[in-house]
Amino acid sequence: MTREFIRATYRIETAFPLEEAAAALAGEQSSGTFVRVHGESDELRDKHLARVERLTPLDESPTPSLPGAAVPKGVTKPVYRRAELVVAFPLANMGTNLPTVLATVTGNLFELREFSGLKLLDLDFPEAFRVHPGPQFGIEGTRKLAGVASGPLVGTIVKPSVGLSPGQTAELVKTLAEAGIDFVKDDELQANGPHSPLEERVKAVMRVVNAHADRTGKKVMVAFNISDDIDSMKRHHDTVLAHGGACVMASLNHVGLAGMMKLRQYSQLPIHGHRNGWGMLTRSPALGIEFTAYQKVWRLAGVDHLHVNGLRNKFWEPDESVVRSIRACLTPMLGGYPVMPVVASGQTVRQPPDTFKLTGSTDFMYLAGGGMMAHPGGPAAGCRAIRQAWEAAAAGVSLDEYAKDRPELRQALEAYPA
Repeated sequence: MTREFIRATYRIETAFPLEEAAAALAGEQSSGTFVRVHGESDELRDKHLARVERLTPLDESPTPSLPGAAVPKGVTKPVYRRAELVVAFPLANMGTNLPTVLATVTGNLFELREFSGLKLLDLDFPEAFRVHPGPQFGIEGTRKLAGVASGPLVGTIVKPSVGLSPGQTAELVKTLAEAGIDFVKDDELQANGPHSPLEERVKAVMRVVNAHADRTGKKVMVAFNISDDIDSMKRHHDTVLAHGGACVMASLNHVGLAGMMKLRQYSQLPIHGHRNGWGMLTRSPALGIEFTAYQKVWRLAGVDHLHVNGLRNKFWEPDESVVRSIRACLTPMLGGYPVMPVVASGQTVRQPPDTFKLTGSTDFMYLAGGGMMAHPGGPAAGCRAIRQAWEAAAAGVSLDEYAKDRPELRQALEAYPA
């Protein structure tokens, strides 16, 4: 174990010589500090000091990207150099303890005065991390539970996000089930709120889901938002399980890594991981963490589904970033750990052709909120239109051509212009 490493790739910006700044990061996040201390022997450093493995210079800037960065003494006109940096952190320092891994690769290094920019781009975990169970269901298990053998799982988010009573939510799910939807999830804003207590909502929704399954043989997968403290999440999970539910959802960044690991240990259901708040971790090009690194941690923690945004979304994220995120989730790590990407945010019938073309896959959920619920013909027609758009994409037929004898798709194309 002492010669195994976790490798972290960063994009850095600094006014200091690149080698000096890189060494400061490696030392601060392993056995060193700003001065050599008693007990920091050469033998200890050899075993525990992080190593700079690669340092690739990029471009330069006359101004810093972030405030508070230091400049070398005597320098009056600093140049801020950027580089890609790979640091190998000895596994002997933290073992396979995921919270401590994060404290190492995303901890105090972000506060080092040597840097005016620092972003974690990727993580490479050694085989020792196979001790983490990873997703319990992943893509294959989710498809089996949802009864969808191929193609994207077509779904939606309960809208309005908040305000519906348990009974109103159940009526909406009933309408969507009758339209043939595969997946419905709570909005991240609605968990166990006073106007829609989780237990009441689960009972009302699963009553219609189970009745529809008894009648048709298709059981809609509903992800109930159980985000809460750990004991409450366990109790909420048991409520969903007791009423025949097939999925639970939690807000990753707010429940936390340890909370999600405990939920994975306890859960008998797929865990739908919502990344709300991720923008504060990645939106700045000079600070934070890229999704490529982020998703690996949550896969190890055991999340089955991960949100990745969508093409031409309603948020800030460019399409190339979304495509990278989808591909990252679909790329095996440590020989497996399959996680299902969740394509969402401002999705309508317009994005399926490009999503299919750019990813070459349909192994994901495709969730349309307003793009389904605001259809002129109602949510059921919206659901059919989304499915028709994916049929067209998979067949390589233009949306306009496919819509000629499909009124739901034709109405949607009129309602959601390009």
